[in-house]
Amino acid sequence: MNILFVGDMVGKGGRRAVRELVPALRRDFACSFCIANGENMAGGGGMTRRCIAGLRDAQVDVFTGGDHMWDQGEFEQDILLFPNVLRPANVCSAQPGRGWGVFQSAAAVPVGVLCLLGRTFMHANADCPFQAADRLIEEIKARTPVVIVDFHAEATSEKIAMGRYLDGRVSAVLGTHTHVPTADAQVFSGGTAFQCDVGMVGSRESILGRAIPPVLRRFSTGMPARFKVIEDNIRLCGAVVSINPTDGRAYGIHPVHRDLEGSNQATD
Repeated sequence: MNILFVGDMVGKGGRRAVRELVPALRRDFACSFCIANGENMAGGGGMTRRCIAGLRDAQVDVFTGGDHMWDQGEFEQDILLFPNVLRPANVCSAQPGRGWGVFQSAAAVPVGVLCLLGRTFMHANADCPFQAADRLIEEIKARTPVVIVDFHAEATSEKIAMGRYLDGRVSAVLGTHTHVPTADAQVFSGGTAFQCDVGMVGSRESILGRAIPPVLRRFSTGMPARFKVIEDNIRLCGAVVSINPTDGRAYGIHPVHRDLEGSNQATD
């Protein structure tokens, strides 16, 4: 079976790209399941009920989150309306929602999805993601051998360490958060597909999906600036993982990049 994993979608341009491109990608790569990181979907930070509802026809089965999960305050209540939206599993248990789930794919094969938050350079109040993985993976694997981990983390070393730590125990460890696709897609010897970061769904003429001048001002002067989301020239980045549904071992990973035509007209 093939699973499509889509990187961080940024703003309404990212949402439009997911709506328009994911169905075609699923068809082109014969994908029976799709996971997309949505933590930047609402104005570049967080999620909202309206944004998720607007993606109902995008053929995304599960949305994962990260350190910007609660940037939109009302989502603290609204997340409970969406069983297919996952927050990081290794945050305080008092936070609403859940960090993992098992979902049915179009191939009639259950798919386990686990969302984890890194700690290195993240300034996030999170428990150890490695201990969380140890605690939860066996529970997920009791229900399905196919397990995909979205590791939302900053440091490449921490991401690679997680991939190696879980090699042979999950089908894939795919990184999000840094918005830049890395050139290290591979299948480890234990049968776990890995990529440090699959990239973002955002503008090619930007810095991580944000307007270039204010980001340059911040870096070059140290002065504060408002980072406006750029909503045109959108590129979708992600990866397709090929998995044996019987034992959950991956046998291939293929990074995908696709531009959204006419994306200078991005609208809600």
